Amino acid sequence: MRLLVDEMWPAAMAGQLRERGHDAVAVHERPALANQPDELVFESAQHDRRAVFTENVADFRPLADVRLREGREFHGLVFTTDARFPRSHNRTFGRALTALDELLVVHPADDALLNRVVWL
Repeated sequence: MRLLVDEMWPAAMAGQLRERGHDAVAVHERPALANQPDELVFESAQHDRRAVFTENVADFRPLADVRLREGREFHGLVFTTDARFPRSHNRTFGRALTALDELLVVHPADDALLNRVVWL
């Protein structure tokens, strides 16, 4: 599965995933996406056939729902919450990285999360 890491997470998250053999990029690594509206980030991920890893359920879920209502696919959403992985905690990065690595190992195919939402 190809993954786009949303901007609330550091670019190092995607870098560490790549070191583990996964196809991951971060919004922070793509200057054209940094500080852009979620609609643009989501559409860029769809163009690149990437699932999006984010906490921003309120914005990304409706974007996926619109695509489905229009008869179009989306390439997956991987949601988490600050309660589950509190970014202010020093162990969160490693815990989130491990959870994403496990998800990517279990679902390696590019279309593994096609039209699906997964919660970590």
